Amino acid sequence: MTAIWSFPTRVVFGAGESRRVGDEARALGMLRALIVADPGVERAGLCEPIAASLKAAGIEHAVYTGIDGNPTEANIEGGAHAYASFRADGVICIGGGSPMDAGKLVALRARCSLSFEELDDAIDGGRHIPPDLPPLITIPTTAGTGSEVGRSGVLTVRSTNRKTVIFSPALLAKLAILDPELTRSMPARTTAATGFDALTHCLEAYLAAGDHPMADAIACAGVELVAKNLATACEQGDDLEARGAMMKAAMMGAVAFQKGLGACHSLAHPLSSECGLHHGLANALCLPAVLEFNESAVPERVRRLAQLLGAEPEQDIAAVVRRFRSQVGLPSSLRQLGVAEAQLDTLADRAFEDACHRSNPRPCTRDDLLRLYQNSF
Repeated sequence: MTAIWSFPTRVVFGAGESRRVGDEARALGMLRALIVADPGVERAGLCEPIAASLKAAGIEHAVYTGIDGNPTEANIEGGAHAYASFRADGVICIGGGSPMDAGKLVALRARCSLSFEELDDAIDGGRHIPPDLPPLITIPTTAGTGSEVGRSGVLTVRSTNRKTVIFSPALLAKLAILDPELTRSMPARTTAATGFDALTHCLEAYLAAGDHPMADAIACAGVELVAKNLATACEQGDDLEARGAMMKAAMMGAVAFQKGLGACHSLAHPLSSECGLHHGLANALCLPAVLEFNESAVPERVRRLAQLLGAEPEQDIAAVVRRFRSQVGLPSSLRQLGVAEAQLDTLADRAFEDACHRSNPRPCTRDDLLRLYQNSF
């Protein structure tokens, strides 16, 4: 069944709906589209039906796949060169969070040449981003980041080797197409890791400092969807109902975290840029310790989240999350992923520089973040 939502990105949801991308691109005025994907998406053949739909609609296209698992400044420069060389007039992103973020920043580069240091959200750099970026369509093949409906792009900046958030409403896609069929081939481990990214977005958004009742309600509904569907999506990859529910949860997490995120994301970002960990997996490893840290600041909210995750009366939320993490087959410590104890001091420095912990419900010092790494080690 097809459903169409606007929140504020127009979202088309339904099995097989990605095949309508050509008509949708033409409606947005595209005549020459740059498809931004990663090598894995291309190898899986997921770009081919998108290209076929564009061709059927009379739209020329080129494909750029020079995207790493954590996008770098060099990746964006390569995409911007591909966009300009092809004389593209729009971007279509297909894949997980990395191609989504990269595609947004490639579109940004078509209109803005300021350095990414100047555009950093930590210094309100989004005010420099012009509103008239090329039209952007996002087609996720994972269910985690929710970047398809987010208004930010994340990259590792060359000068600092730090994950940097570029944020502006101008980065919102004109259209997101959520097609559960595109996630069927996702391996169980990737399904689990991306699912924990969606879960972390929802949990941290609900606990974040500030007042945003709409984001709170969406975040809680997203937590419930993950709790009911992630294990099934991992165990039964062809279950389109579970796959679709996880795509909804990922989208909802990204909508909710306009309220803010928290310490878990500040811990996770350096684990990606410094240690090469998958972002969702980094979140999964740090989340229990962060929830324990935050419980004293927002006990009623933490208790509500524990209930949504199926906690027994008086059961600790961190224990529930650890059990859930194990159920979906993810590791339990940073040590298991090859992070060395000697790296934790540097990681703590990087985490404190990250802006996400500023909206954590309990203020964090640099030493607090170090202890959270140690408790996750």
